[in-house]
Amino acid sequence: MRIAVDAMGGDNAPKAIVEGVMLAKKNYPDIEFLLYGKKSEIKKYVTDNTNIEIIHTDEKINSDDEPVKSIRRKKQASMVLAATAVKEGKADAIFSAGNTGALLAAGLFIVGRIKSVDRPGLLSTLPVISGDGGATAFDMLDLGANAENEPKHLLQYAVLGSFYAKNVRGIENPRVGLLNNGTENTKGSSLTKKAFDLLLDEPAINFVGNVEARDILTGVADVVVTDGFTGNAVLKSIEGTAMGMMSLLKQAILSQGTKGKVGALLLKKGLKEMKTTLDYSNAGGAVLFGLKAPVVKTHGATGADAVATTIAQIHTMLETKVVAQLVDFYDEQEKK
Repeated sequence: MRIAVDAMGGDNAPKAIVEGVMLAKKNYPDIEFLLYGKKSEIKKYVTDNTNIEIIHTDEKINSDDEPVKSIRRKKQASMVLAATAVKEGKADAIFSAGNTGALLAAGLFIVGRIKSVDRPGLLSTLPVISGDGGATAFDMLDLGANAENEPKHLLQYAVLGSFYAKNVRGIENPRVGLLNNGTENTKGSSLTKKAFDLLLDEPAINFVGNVEARDILTGVADVVVTDGFTGNAVLKSIEGTAMGMMSLLKQAILSQGTKGKVGALLLKKGLKEMKTTLDYSNAGGAVLFGLKAPVVKTHGATGADAVATTIAQIHTMLETKVVAQLVDFYDEQEKK
């Protein structure tokens, strides 16, 4: 397996990126890493040269660069070179913590989409925090790759999410829910009503109906599909609520003076576990799914541990050949 790494992408690059690669190498000796970026900077953090190749470039895409223009104009940028390596068959997947829009553009215009997938979706695995059915997480897409969608796109997201949940997360028959403003079949916009009918008639998925935003963190579905605008808004709402809850909890404890501080010490382990549960980066990065190869993005401020977790996620995607399975599925669909 060969993973092309944009070593210069992210707030803490290349330090956090390369240190994360070093952590992952210990568990995955079958991965060869192609690190793209400034060689002199990358080498500072390489502690083991085994299965490591550094491809030097001084150019990189910055966080404030315009996505499409940057990948077209900065041909020697670390992200562009990494994506090109995948296109040319020199690597099997690309990983970056850099400019999200630029990576999405590089995935679409350089790596390329799977035939029959009109609009690849951005997928993340999010935590279930109060489920009683044994589920600990769910996959959601689209989380912002597309601002507007048609009903057929949501059907494609359902198929994509089902393949991901089955192969990467090991769920045999993943439940697919359509995000809506009510669980009744008659609820929703024109988009969701038409998408509902398409999902209901698709034998390749286990469709369980509409699900509401207030219920998705309880494990009502293993895969939640929605349009990119709504998905991105819901994701940011979840992030903001989690941060707000932790801040309010901290203030409430510390406002109680000495007793509160003693209580905080006693609760330290539990609070840490709560924070870990709410942090969806522990499940890996966001995948632009529906492309010819895994294109995976992690948060710009990510640390070495999150990088290593994301590499483990990519390893599973490559090991299970989930992209190849999708290609075969759509090939069979076209023959019918």
